[in-house]
Amino acid sequence: MMLFNYTSKKEMQKNIGKNLDYTETSIFGDEYLSNGKFVGSNRPHITGIKGREFFAEVVMRDDKIVSVK
Repeated sequence: MMLFNYTSKKEMQKNIGKNLDYTETSIFGDEYLSNGKFVGSNRPHITGIKGREFFAEVVMRDDKIVSVK
């Protein structure tokens, strides 16, 4: 699962219209889509980024965040 480098889902939502800060983790190929929808999470115990653990569905268009659910 893709890791989002944000401390909370609220912080991700503040970055709508910007590029996504993420880390790929899949050994089967990239999960990131420049146009499309995918799911990821923040796992503080893995990434070392302080904040809450959360999961989010992100919609991207032209490498910019369109929505975060």
